[in-house]
Amino acid sequence: MPPRDAKPKSKISASRKLSLKILLLTRAMEDLEKEKMDRDEEKVRYLGEKLPPLHLSGLSMDELQKLCKQLHAKIDVVDEERYDCEAKVVKNNRDIHELKLKIQDLGGKFKKPALRKVRVSADEMMRALLGSKHKGSMDLRANLKSVKKEDIKLEKVLTSEVGDWRKNVEAMSGMEGRKKMFDAAGGAQ
Repeated sequence: MPPRDAKPKSKISASRKLSLKILLLTRAMEDLEKEKMDRDEEKVRYLGEKLPPLHLSGLSMDELQKLCKQLHAKIDVVDEERYDCEAKVVKNNRDIHELKLKIQDLGGKFKKPALRKVRVSADEMMRALLGSKHKGSMDLRANLKSVKKEDIKLEKVLTSEVGDWRKNVEAMSGMEGRKKMFDAAGGAQ
């Protein structure tokens, strides 16, 4: 049983295909040559209209100078037209490029869905992230540092001792001041 994707055999023999291919290629070559000849004839015709032949024989110096000035004026006009055409081409190419970028931007964009707020406990989050590796519960409050009432009282005493720092600068200077600070911090036990 042949596969479904297999191409059916063509009803044209290989030699017939080859002869048809050769005929098509020769026809294409003839058409290309004809187009080239037509273009050359059109170019000659156009130049004949726009550029009449120059008759320089028998002209005086003043007439030759006039002719040169006319030719220069025509050259200037043609150069202006050429520059305008080039500027239009550059502008159109830039516009095409910008439009292509816009198309790419628009094609690649998608609307982000509105996200919902979900309440998830720490255990559920760890289970979702780690899967079966997560063992036990995670009590975040147990890991918090506990503050003792004695520490708070000690801090109040230290802050009340310091008071105005300008008064204590002289008292705390030298080794005796350092000893007082060391004793107040509970260094000497």
